[in-house]
Amino acid sequence: MPSIQQLEDLTTQVRRDILRMVHKVNSGHPGGSLGCAEFFVTLYNEIMERKEEFDMDGNGEDLFFLSNGHISPVFYSVLARAGYFPVEELNTFRLIDSRLQGHPTTHEGLPGVRIASGSLGQGLSVAIGAAETKKLNNDNHIIFTLHGDGELQEGQNWEAIMYAAGKNIDNLIATIDLNGQQIDGSTDDVLPLGSIKEKFEAFGWIVLEIEDGNTIEAIIKGLTKAKSLAGNGKPVCVLLKTVMGNGVDFMMHTHAWHGKAPNDEQLEIGLAQNAETLKDY
Repeated sequence: MPSIQQLEDLTTQVRRDILRMVHKVNSGHPGGSLGCAEFFVTLYNEIMERKEEFDMDGNGEDLFFLSNGHISPVFYSVLARAGYFPVEELNTFRLIDSRLQGHPTTHEGLPGVRIASGSLGQGLSVAIGAAETKKLNNDNHIIFTLHGDGELQEGQNWEAIMYAAGKNIDNLIATIDLNGQQIDGSTDDVLPLGSIKEKFEAFGWIVLEIEDGNTIEAIIKGLTKAKSLAGNGKPVCVLLKTVMGNGVDFMMHTHAWHGKAPNDEQLEIGLAQNAETLKDY
């Protein structure tokens, strides 16, 4: 297993990837991507049991489904740096005919991507189907998902949340990125969500909270505990409290960088705050 320092170094490099990808095409979603960098790095390099070769069946391994697909930059960076496809391919982000579209899709056959997630609110439904498939196949591995807090304003989520608990889908760990921001402002201003913890508990889920979702150690501790609770008859929800734009000071704590690319000067400032640890593509 990699050390905490190695995971932190990789997170720094992922932040560089995100900034450079979005800057190059002047398009994309850096804010949420930066906020979830620690989560993705930890999930793929410490928490999930993964096979060396990718296949769409996913038998005999943990699976991950990204529901809030607009944060594709962080997803692509972590997949590439985990060996799913060449790191150099990050240079094709959002270009015509690229496998790395703005929202992940499946028809290009990009290793690591299991569902198209351009439309919000659908990922949990798909993940439940995958979780039930594992049960039918007597495969004891876990399904992981990630969702935005603003995404929970989509009604399909709540049908899926009710179903998962009602059908005892206990091989499912759904993480909610709680950064309090969405494209038009704070979640409280757009449509208040109330207590997400109390809502999930009322629907019959086990709920854990990671107070510092931008700290590797806290994520390891929280997700390890979540895995230990799998198989107990209830799905598990992890509330991951993050900072949008984390690691780039002028992008932090604001919805302004939800879907805005940095200019040349801003890119250099952001890269200077995240010194290269591996190598840029």
